[in-house]
Amino acid sequence: MQARIVGTARGVRWLGEGWQLFRVAPLGWLALVFAYWLIITVVSLVPYAGLAAAAVMVPAFSVGFMAAARAAERGARVELGLLFDGFRQAPAPQIALGVAYFLCLVAVLAASSLADGGALARMLVTGERPDAQDIESGGLGAAATTAALLYAPVMMAFWFAPPLAAWHSAPPAKALFFSAAAFLMNWRAFAAYGAACLAATFVLSGAMLLAAAVLRVPPMALLTPVLIVLLPLLFASFYASYRDVFSSESQ
Repeated sequence: MQARIVGTARGVRWLGEGWQLFRVAPLGWLALVFAYWLIITVVSLVPYAGLAAAAVMVPAFSVGFMAAARAAERGARVELGLLFDGFRQAPAPQIALGVAYFLCLVAVLAASSLADGGALARMLVTGERPDAQDIESGGLGAAATTAALLYAPVMMAFWFAPPLAAWHSAPPAKALFFSAAAFLMNWRAFAAYGAACLAATFVLSGAMLLAAAVLRVPPMALLTPVLIVLLPLLFASFYASYRDVFSSESQ
């Protein structure tokens, strides 16, 4: 397990390669996304423990989407069973990563609550709409900025950690360390990837507004169809980044 430093332009190509992997089996990808949404939604409905359980399952499911992208790359079928690959390969490390991820989210939201009294945390956890006072005072914006800054290192640590634990037999702590180190080593490529994602978001938003105007429907009515296509594309691009930075030969 050795991380490589890739060129800046590779970050832009990850998004394009994600689209190519999605095009190989769009129906298979859509089935995976629907199944994932359904499972997470149902689990989240369980009082008290539901949201925690959903967060704990995120790393294992991310391995499933990585496995789907790997199958698409190799010309194999993208089947629904691939979604559960993370629960079959090294499940204990994936659960350990999930618990760590949940604790990180709790810490991030707790820190953001210092800026707005918990308005952002309540909105994300319970769906409670913030008061006008929270918005006008700037507390909600400060909390969102705080959460984004604190989530950045969490994202770095968990970007590659699940496949490293599943496919390279890395212990959870080692997987988190190598993921963060690989992310920082390739910060230029990831900056380019982020810029490409931002540009794609602007283009999709413009297209969505134009389509809404032509069809005479609220723009939000088109949000779900756009997300249905966008999510598998992003998941596939995560695999493209993993393949470039770490060995393409996985366990």
